[in-house]
Amino acid sequence: MPSLKTYRLRIRSVQSTQKITRAMKMVAAAKLRRAQEQAMAARPYAEAMDKILASLAQSFKGGTGPRLLAGTGSDQVHLLIVATADRGLCGAFNSSIVREARRTIRALTLEGKTVKVLAVGRKGRDQLRRDFAGNIVETITDLGRPRLGFSDARKVAARVMEMFEARSTSSSPTRPTSWPICCRATSLSRSSACCSRTPRASTARR
Repeated sequence: MPSLKTYRLRIRSVQSTQKITRAMKMVAAAKLRRAQEQAMAARPYAEAMDKILASLAQSFKGGTGPRLLAGTGSDQVHLLIVATADRGLCGAFNSSIVREARRTIRALTLEGKTVKVLAVGRKGRDQLRRDFAGNIVETITDLGRPRLGFSDARKVAARVMEMFEARSTSSSPTRPTSWPICCRATSLSRSSACCSRTPRASTARR
């Protein structure tokens, strides 16, 4: 039977671990709050870009203009970009994004659509792989080191463009009628938040 000293050492060890995890939680919360403030400040710009792209897409007729904007009007294949963090300690951040991604995949599948997933971040990939492993076509990780910037977003966008062009050369392209960003389980909106790694999740139609 363990002695009293063994129990005391065990209690001290657990208490020390609690202090460490509490400090890590506070740091993660501060990072998340700063990222939310930055995302809110960028929202007017994102909304204006949405309007500009929508106006450009409507102006192209008869297959003229860039393939990504012109398309053919079909939306049979959907590419779902699920961007989560590579690590945890983000509260409900990762789980909320994955929950909305699952809901979107199921809804599109019921409509008879083909859904493909580009997972940005390990947490989203690992959780979606349990139910939709066959839908995940690629994973991008380790973004935002040491700090998330425009170059990280450009890397993801370049890969999406490559995938779209590859599909366009093999079959008829489809119009991307919207590029909403999803970071909350309640709706697909332009709000975004960030923890220690990849900050956003989005969906796109191809």
